[in-house]
Amino acid sequence: MKTVRRLFYRDILSSVGFVAVAFLSLFFFIDFVDDLDAIGRQGRAAWHVALAALYEVPSHLYDLMPIAVLIGTIYALARMAQASEYTILRTGGLGPGRALRLLAALGVGFGALNFAIGDYVAPAAEQAALQLAARFDGGRRIGGAGAWLKERQATPNGDRSLSINIGGVSPTGQLQQVRVFEFDRDGRLVARTTAREASVGTDGRWTLTDARVTTWPAARSKSPRVVDEARASLQVATGLDAAVVAAAVLPLSSMTTLELWRYSRHLDDQAQASQQVAIRFWKKALYPLSCLVMVALALPFAYLHARAGGVSLKVFGGIMLGIGFVLLNNLAGHLGMLRDWTPWVVAAAPSLLFLLLSLAAFTWLVRYR
Repeated sequence: MKTVRRLFYRDILSSVGFVAVAFLSLFFFIDFVDDLDAIGRQGRAAWHVALAALYEVPSHLYDLMPIAVLIGTIYALARMAQASEYTILRTGGLGPGRALRLLAALGVGFGALNFAIGDYVAPAAEQAALQLAARFDGGRRIGGAGAWLKERQATPNGDRSLSINIGGVSPTGQLQQVRVFEFDRDGRLVARTTAREASVGTDGRWTLTDARVTTWPAARSKSPRVVDEARASLQVATGLDAAVVAAAVLPLSSMTTLELWRYSRHLDDQAQASQQVAIRFWKKALYPLSCLVMVALALPFAYLHARAGGVSLKVFGGIMLGIGFVLLNNLAGHLGMLRDWTPWVVAAAPSLLFLLLSLAAFTWLVRYR
């Protein structure tokens, strides 16, 4: 059994590694060529563009790992079937259940590797890419209307709520173009604070620089006068610590599974829309399991007779299956957002569908072929 395991793992690992390197080389070349026009802007050199493209490699590897596993496994098993090696192994006692267990163990290993890349390597590389771009551009502008944070607070005068808008992030990590809106329990705007920069402590205390505070009189106030004053420095006590703020200003793709879960819980607690973040969390949590689904989907190709198509045709079929999985996975996420479906169902549906497809094909081939 050890010899069979060594034969399987050696061929599949080498094939998957070859496919992954080929895909990553292609995507690196595309990213590099796509950013060639940035050379010379704000002092960028060719090696800066190459470094930025290199930072994208872990994210591409995380996205392409299931497809590389599928194509590499299909290639290795189809080649073994064409050379009658798999037929000899079946004659020697390699039953369908044992073959499935061998590949399942390998799929779990690929899934663990994909989880490590997606939760540790890819987020660190993407944050490094953002810092590199911010260094040349003088900061990073947050797209759209900026990042919004919301918090409800209990005070002696009744509940109040804070809405904070962040326009960008400086190269040193300082928040830029910060606006803080304070509302009373009836939803009336009572104060607005604007600041050029802000820093956030671990205890949730914000330090605003070059702040301007505008205060409106409360309802039934005896002094209905608007107060406007400038502050060189101002501290605002909130429950929004640095981890929550980082989750709001950074792209979702640069967040780990745990950070996505914490951010979705924060949005739920503040009665904010969390569907997109929840779907992203479940997709990231379940995505490594797709490697297990891909090896199960590749196993039926070992039971196809060599005359049922050459290795190249089977690899082409694997590419089509991989593209179909990616398309269905992305489509399920968009449909889940539009239809407000349960996030974990949206994330698990494509993998479950392909797993059922692979098991059905495997059962049919074992029984009738």
